[in-house]
Amino acid sequence: MSRHVAIVTDSTAYLPPQTMERHGITAVPLTVVLGDQALEEGTEISSRSLALALQKRRSVTTSRPGPEVFAAAYRAVAETGATGIVSLHLSAEFSGTYDAAVIAAKEAPVPVRVIDTGMVAMALGFSALAAAEAAEAGGGLDEAVAAAVKRAAGTSAFFYVDTLDYLRRGGRIGAAQALLGSALAVKPILQLDGGRIEMLEKVRTASKAIARLEEIVAERAGAGAVDIAVHHLAAPDGAERLAERLRSRVPGLVDLHVSEVGAVIGAHTGPGLLAAVIAPR
Repeated sequence: MSRHVAIVTDSTAYLPPQTMERHGITAVPLTVVLGDQALEEGTEISSRSLALALQKRRSVTTSRPGPEVFAAAYRAVAETGATGIVSLHLSAEFSGTYDAAVIAAKEAPVPVRVIDTGMVAMALGFSALAAAEAAEAGGGLDEAVAAAVKRAAGTSAFFYVDTLDYLRRGGRIGAAQALLGSALAVKPILQLDGGRIEMLEKVRTASKAIARLEEIVAERAGAGAVDIAVHHLAAPDGAERLAERLRSRVPGLVDLHVSEVGAVIGAHTGPGLLAAVIAPR
């Protein structure tokens, strides 16, 4: 067994499987509750199935992993020879996942540092990658944590949704903001701010909102070295168009990832989501 600092995250990081395998990153799954079925994200429910369920207005909720799930993950990682674990998770404002990890960490066989990144999707994924790269370079727990926290602090995430209704139902945005968007028939551009979802701008049409999203991302990316992720739910053509435009507009672009979000985030945003994550190097 090799002695190393291991990285654990959760299924909402949406890291490509080959990237997780290459860096030895473990993802603990969250759960989607569809009707009376509890399904693990990533293995038991697909993004397509989730989108179809939402379109049929089926009842969909989400649930955190229990502390025992994290405890099992920490034990498995320790058995590979890890001398410490950095456990990085989606914003505690969205989920009790962080709290469950903290409980499990107290009984783990090796030291575990649990971090609320305040992020989600590849905004979380980029932070996990930073921690993994620091550990691979020989860094210990402190160095891996510092790398993850620094990357998260510099990362921005912006997104467009067709309707605020899904975010309102899940309690991820205030009812007053959701009602305002519906009453004015506007298309919202939102951002992650302080671990919460906040309204950034209101635009009159979907096409103008997506064009404005592109402008915001290009402006925020600037000219320095940067990684970008484009996410969608049931909107692959729109995601590819946005990605192509950003490839031509962001001079310092290093890596660009395009992927569909999983069922947990999709349950709270709804079909038509387009999102962009900007992570300076």
